[in-house]
Amino acid sequence: MINIQLTDPKSIVVVGGSNNTQKPGGKILKNIIDGGYKGNIFVVNPKEEEVQGHPCFKSVEDLLEVDLAILSIPAKSCLEVLDILAKEKKTKAFIIVSAGFSEESPKGAEIEKKITAIVNKTGGCLIGPNCIGVLTPAHNSLFTSPIPKLDPRGCDLISSSGATAVFIMESGITKGLRFSSVFSVGNSAQVGVEDVLKHFDETFDPCTSSKIKLLYIESIKDPDSLLIHASSLIRKGCKIAAIKAGSSSAGSRAALSHTGAIASSDAAVEALFRKAGIVRCHGREELTTVASIFMHKKLKGKNIAIITHAGGPAVMLTDALSRGGLEIPHLEGPDAEELKLKLLPGSSVQNPIDMLATGTAEQLGIVIDYCENKFSEIDAMMVIFGSPGLVEVFDAYEVLHNKMAECKKPIFPVLPSIIAARKEMDFFIEKGHVNFPDEVSLGSALIKVINTPAPAEEKITLQGVDIPTVRKIIDNQSDGFLSPDTIQKLLSAAQIPMVKEFVSANKEEVLFAACEMGYPVVVKVVGPIHKSDIGGVALNVKSEKHLTVEFDHMMSLPGAVAVQIQPMLSGRELFIGAKYEPKFGHIILCGLGGIFVEVLEDVSSGLAPLTYDEAYSMIRSLKSYKIIKGSRGQKGIDENQFADIIVKLSSLLRFATEIKELDLNPLIATINNITVVDARILLEK
Repeated sequence: MINIQLTDPKSIVVVGGSNNTQKPGGKILKNIIDGGYKGNIFVVNPKEEEVQGHPCFKSVEDLLEVDLAILSIPAKSCLEVLDILAKEKKTKAFIIVSAGFSEESPKGAEIEKKITAIVNKTGGCLIGPNCIGVLTPAHNSLFTSPIPKLDPRGCDLISSSGATAVFIMESGITKGLRFSSVFSVGNSAQVGVEDVLKHFDETFDPCTSSKIKLLYIESIKDPDSLLIHASSLIRKGCKIAAIKAGSSSAGSRAALSHTGAIASSDAAVEALFRKAGIVRCHGREELTTVASIFMHKKLKGKNIAIITHAGGPAVMLTDALSRGGLEIPHLEGPDAEELKLKLLPGSSVQNPIDMLATGTAEQLGIVIDYCENKFSEIDAMMVIFGSPGLVEVFDAYEVLHNKMAECKKPIFPVLPSIIAARKEMDFFIEKGHVNFPDEVSLGSALIKVINTPAPAEEKITLQGVDIPTVRKIIDNQSDGFLSPDTIQKLLSAAQIPMVKEFVSANKEEVLFAACEMGYPVVVKVVGPIHKSDIGGVALNVKSEKHLTVEFDHMMSLPGAVAVQIQPMLSGRELFIGAKYEPKFGHIILCGLGGIFVEVLEDVSSGLAPLTYDEAYSMIRSLKSYKIIKGSRGQKGIDENQFADIIVKLSSLLRFATEIKELDLNPLIATINNITVVDARILLEK
C-alpha cells in the first residue's frame, strides 16, 4: 500500500504535464517545482518539447525508471500508460488525478478495476483515481491551491474528497492551523482513508510524527481497520477528529423492530468513533476548530476563566460552555479584590473578567498571571481580545503570545477582529499560534473534545454468560422472531433479569396463572410484531373479569396466537436495543424509554463488544442522564445494574451473531432493581 516511492520518491513523472497552469497537469507540475522538490522531474506530453523548464518526452516508453507517476490524462488512456510504467519502468507509486472512472460509469469502473489489479500485482501503491493528489514533506503533488507550508507539528489530513480537502485547508489556514501532510484518496481504488491511517500508525515516531489526524470520510470500507489503527494512534499520544458524511439516508429504510428504526448506519458510525476515541465533527469549520483545540495544552478540569474587554462575546461564550457542562466559577475573596484594584474603574473580576474596552496590554498580562498563579480553582483561560480599529493591539497580542508560552494552564485566544486587526492577528499567527475567531464555535468544539471518551480497553467481558446454553438455544431455532419462552431462556443464560410471565392460548390457564401470579397484571397479545399499534397491550388489569375481557379481545386481533401475562411493575422505563450492521457488527443502543426514545430520540450507541467503561460512557452521554441519576426529588435508578445489563447483552451478542435485531423495551427500573418486561428478538442465520 503506502510506500517510500509515494512519500519520498527519488523521481517523479507528470504524465499530461502542461505549460498551462490552469490545467491539473500544469498546476501539479508547478506546485512540485515551486515546492522545491529535490529529485528528478520528468514530463510526458506528446504536444510539447519543453514544459515549465523541463525536457518533455513524447511517450512513457521513452522514460528511464521512475518512482512516482502522476497521471493527468483522459481515463481511457490511463490503463495502457500505467501498464507500461508498472511493468517496464518499475514504477511503484501512482497518483491518478483524472476523473471518469467508477464515479462516472460501469465502463470507467472496469478500467479502474484493471488498473488496480496491475498495481497490486506489481506491488505498487495507487492513490485515486479522481483525486487532487498528495502533499508530503518531500513533494507538493497537488493540483490545487493554497499549498500550506508544512510543519511536523501540524495536522495530517486524509480526505475522501479532493474539493473538501481544499476547503478544510482553507478553513484551517485562516485560523493559523498548520498541516504536516495531505492525502486525497478519491475513489480509493486501492488506498482508502483506513489504509493511510494504518500507514501513520505503523510508521509512527513519537519524536517526529504529527500527533493530530483529521479525517473526511465518505465510505468506511473497513471499520475494523479504522478502529484498530485510530485507537492505536490515540494510545500513542495522537488526537483524531473526523467527519463521516453521507450516513443519514440509511435511517429511512423499513425496519421490523423499534431498534431497527433508529439504528441507522449513522448510529454505527457514532458507535465506532466512540469506541476508537475519535472526536466526531459534522462540518469543516467544526473540524478545524477541534484541530485548533488539539494544538493547545490539554484541559485538565472543568473551570474556565473568561478574560475579555467585550461583554457580549463573553456572555455568549459563557452560555456555550455552560450548556456543555463546563463551569465559569465566581471569583471572589482577597485575591479577586486585589486584582480589581489593578484594573480600570468599572472593571469586573467576578468571571467573566471584564477589563473594559479600554483595558491595556499590561492589564491583560496581570489578569492572566492571577488566573495562572492565584486562582487555583481555574483550570483554563479563554481570552477575548479584538479591536474596533481605533488603535493597534500588537502589544496585547505580544503579551498573549508570551503568556501562552509561560503558563501551565491552557489559554485559548479568541481574536474576533479578523479585518480591523488583520495585521496584528497575522503577527500573532506567525508566531505559531492558532486563533479562534468565534467564541461560540470554540465553546461547542471544546465540549465535543472533552466529552469524547478515550479508546475502549482491548478486553472482552464474558462474566455470567452461559455460552454453551446460548449456542444450544440459537442452534435449535429457525429464522424469525423468537417465542416468549425462548427469549426467557436466552436472557436467563446471559443473566439478564426478565419479569416472570405466562403464555397460553387457553383462557382457563391464563386465568389460573394470573391468580397464582397476583393482580394487577399486564396482558399482551402474542403473534403480531407491533402489539401497541393494534391495541395488543393492556396495563393494570386488576380482576378476573377484566382479564377475561382482555383475553377475548387479544385473541381476536389479527395474527394472535396466544396471550401473555406479567406482574404489573412500576418504575422508570428504560430502553436497550441492538442491531447487526454489516461490516460493523452489533450496534447497541440505550436510553430512557417512552417519549425519550420515541419522540426525542435520546439514545446513545456503542459498538459490541462493550466494556463496563463504555457502557457507563453511553449512559452518561444521554441528555436525560440527570433523570437516571435522580432529579427534582425523584430517586434515580441503579446505574451499575443498567451498565451490567448492557455489557451482558454485548457478551451474549458476541456468541449469537445470528441475532439481527433485538429490543428490550421497556425495562422497568427502580433505585434497587431493573427488570426486562418486554423483549423482541429477530434471528437470521
